[in-house]
Amino acid sequence: MNKFATILAGGGGTRFWPLSRQEIPKQLLNISGNDIMLNDTIERFKGIIPQENTVIVTNRTQAVLLESIMHSSVLKHNILIEPVARNTAASILFAAMSIEKSHGNSLMVVLPSDHYITDETQFRLTLDEACTVAMETDNIVTIGIKPTFASTGYGYIAYDKKAVSAQPVAVYEVAEFVEKPNFQKAQGYLASGNYLWNSGIFIWKTSVILEHFQRYLPRLYKMMLPIGEALGTEQEADVLESVYPTLQNISIDYGILERSDQVVVLSGQFGWNDIGSWDALGAIFPPDDEGNIIKANHIGIDTRHSIIYGNGRLITTIGVEGFIIADTGDALLICPKDKAQSVKEIVDLLKEKGMTEYI
Repeated sequence: MNKFATILAGGGGTRFWPLSRQEIPKQLLNISGNDIMLNDTIERFKGIIPQENTVIVTNRTQAVLLESIMHSSVLKHNILIEPVARNTAASILFAAMSIEKSHGNSLMVVLPSDHYITDETQFRLTLDEACTVAMETDNIVTIGIKPTFASTGYGYIAYDKKAVSAQPVAVYEVAEFVEKPNFQKAQGYLASGNYLWNSGIFIWKTSVILEHFQRYLPRLYKMMLPIGEALGTEQEADVLESVYPTLQNISIDYGILERSDQVVVLSGQFGWNDIGSWDALGAIFPPDDEGNIIKANHIGIDTRHSIIYGNGRLITTIGVEGFIIADTGDALLICPKDKAQSVKEIVDLLKEKGMTEYI
């Protein structure tokens, strides 16, 4: 069975504003110092999935830049461009129909484009095991991450402790998907031992996920059929333009994963972090002796446990503790680290005020 990686690369990375913008979002930035996050993602599954079998779903705003800087192994016809954003269910269905039409029933691995992983060898091993489970069953397979602290920034997966299968690896039935909890609930999840972080990595046969769309999101599936029929024809662009804006806006989690009784999870431990917001930079860069992560021209006095990012202009701080300061020349963000998840609200406010030049 052919294996394909589908990378969802259309997000705006709003919690990483002002560095991440609509036209140059987080996944197209080199945050780790290695390469842009999208290319790091493509390199990560090398040896498990042929890199030429990479399908990227992005949007019109980002497509031109993406094509110019993405990994050379990605074939241009495998870049699927959404005219408008319609959430992850539509993106995944778009990719599944494209793969199925060109290659028949195939294994489909869905990956976010902006995650950071320290142990890539263990990641490949876990992904290979998950692919085997998905090929040998008609289950939706996901990889959960064993939590290391009571995170309020991640979604969680509750799972039954008794494994439904032990070969080739322990596989557990998913009990429920849980949205980002408050700190008290997150502590309880961590203590219980039967919750994993939701990595957003999913593996299934295209036939399985298409059947799930027909069952749980029939309206979206039927609306997408004309696009599937037009793929690869001269009518593709026109049909996309007319149909895509009318599609249901719903996530794959709400639309299918939370409703299906065929979802299983493998536990992964490979140094995963979604680098979803500024306070996650500690997963990439070790703090200095004062607990600071500084990527800027900075001089400080009594500055501790802060994240300071700049674009060359001198940043000076006195008596600052537990803050994020991010300067990109045209915009400056200052906020407490414990409010890092709220940065996206600034982006929403900028949209509301019509200040689109800053987003």
